[in-house]
Amino acid sequence: MTEEEAWRLAQTLNVSRESWSRVARFVDLALTWQRRINLISPASVDDIWQRHVIDSLQLLPHRPTAAKAFADLGSGSGFPALPLAIASGLGVHMYESNGKKAAFLREALRVCAVPGTVHLMRLEHVYRQAIPPVQFVTARALAPLDVLLGWAEPFLTSGARGLFHKGQDIGAELTQAAKSWRIQFCTHQSLTDSRAVILEVEEAARV
Repeated sequence: MTEEEAWRLAQTLNVSRESWSRVARFVDLALTWQRRINLISPASVDDIWQRHVIDSLQLLPHRPTAAKAFADLGSGSGFPALPLAIASGLGVHMYESNGKKAAFLREALRVCAVPGTVHLMRLEHVYRQAIPPVQFVTARALAPLDVLLGWAEPFLTSGARGLFHKGQDIGAELTQAAKSWRIQFCTHQSLTDSRAVILEVEEAARV
């Protein structure tokens, strides 16, 4: 997918021209840093507009209507957090344990003029600090669902919804997670992969 093709698709998600320009600025920054640190899979660089940008922006229609801010777990490359924050105008809290990637995320917030905070910490330690007021939490290609729910628990129990990118193994992940969690959820078909979904978690409680 070319940048122009991605822009046409982004317009169907109500992304403005001004927001798209800032998303493109973020992509340029990510590709510059990619030469120094491995932000995304090298094999996906040539398809960054579909595999990473549109894959991030497809969360826009599923965010809570009254949302003011969201959290992103394992933010690493800045996808989906930065494109989503830019296009939605929401504040973002990004959680990342790698110092170099956290530095990239802080630079991306500055360059793209996004209101947000980078929390340099392991996800296992999130519960030790005050949870910021967010209305949803995202994660992309991070961990199996049963593990991911544990990391997201501090946000979910505070009333946030989960919007998680999941692949073709979602059925098996839900079955495994059901052994430890009682989950209220729905799925949305991915725009970028016919085998993938966006898993929307309305509630999750340990059993």
